[in-house]
Order: sequence, then structure tokens, then C-alpha cells
Amino acid sequence: MLRLAPDAGSNHNQAMLPPYNVRLVPHDPQWAGQANDEAVRLEAASDAILAVHHIGSTSIPGIVAKPILDLMAVASDLESLEDARPEIEALGYAWHGEYGLAGRRFCTLCDPASGLRKIHLHCYAEGDPSIRRHLSFRDYLRARPAEARAYEQMKRGCAAKHPDDSNAYTGCKDRWIKPVEAEALKYY
Repeated sequence: MLRLAPDAGSNHNQAMLPPYNVRLVPHDPQWAGQANDEAVRLEAASDAILAVHHIGSTSIPGIVAKPILDLMAVASDLESLEDARPEIEALGYAWHGEYGLAGRRFCTLCDPASGLRKIHLHCYAEGDPSIRRHLSFRDYLRARPAEARAYEQMKRGCAAKHPDDSNAYTGCKDRWIKPVEAEALKYY
């Protein structure tokens, strides 16, 4: 898990956040409730946030995941997201800007006591194709347990190859994820 230095700031001028050790854990049924609680907190903090979705591996029951929730917030437009930045940061999130993806605003939340990363928040304007892509991938794997198990096996392989580098781990996964996302978009 990543431990950010107290003065780590937003890193929005850096290409990548510092890598952290990859630790996969069994699915925790409490993740869904934690994601819902955080969605309520985000939606209450800013009128700009129209919806918050639980995405990523922690949203897929039965598979291992890094114990970091991936959430996707949706706003009416990018200007509204930018205007909501102070409210999001007031909740403890670090704002990283686009972080390599045009149209996205990426934020991270760390546990204040331990410094461990807790949440990745991916923010998009309503209608951005990435919203459908994320939700389609999640729903595709939820509906196809065999495919979810294949995803888990690939994740385990990538974690074994890159146990100390979360950035390389993510790159390793992308080679599997991209064609599955394309297939998922045919259904959702």
C-alpha cells in the first residue's frame, strides 16, 4: 500500500504517482457498504456531483483486489467538477487533475492515521464515454463469473510480476482489460 508523505500534495504536475506495493486480498463484502457511504459523503459535499458509482475490482464480488476502492463521480460538466474541487479536497482528497486521461479528474484519499491509500476517485462529466466503459466492464464481469475468475488469475499473475510497482501492475492488467472492455461495450 502507498504511504504518502504528509506534504505529498496533489502531484498533478507529475506523470505518475509514486508506485506502491501491490497487495491483493480476498473480496470483502463490506467494500460495497463502504463505497455507498463514501458516495453519500461525496454527493452531500457538492451539488455538482450527480452520481457516484462503485467500479473496479472491489465492486466485483468474489475476486481478489487491492484494498483500495475505485469510485466514479459524475457531474454535469467539467467546469462543475473544477468548481467542486474545494469541496472534494475538504473531504480529504488530493486532487491530481486529468492524471493522463483527458476529460477525467482524478483524486485519491488516504487514511489520515496510517497514510494508506483508501480510495481512487475518477470524476467525469456526464456523457463521457469512460463512464459507460467503466460501468460496462464492471457489469460484464459481475454477470460472468468465469470471466471474473480469469480476471482474478490475470491480476494474480501481474501482481507476481510486479509486487513492488503498482504502476507496472496497472500496465500489465491493461493488456487484458482493453479487449474485455471492448467486448463488454457490446452488451452494455
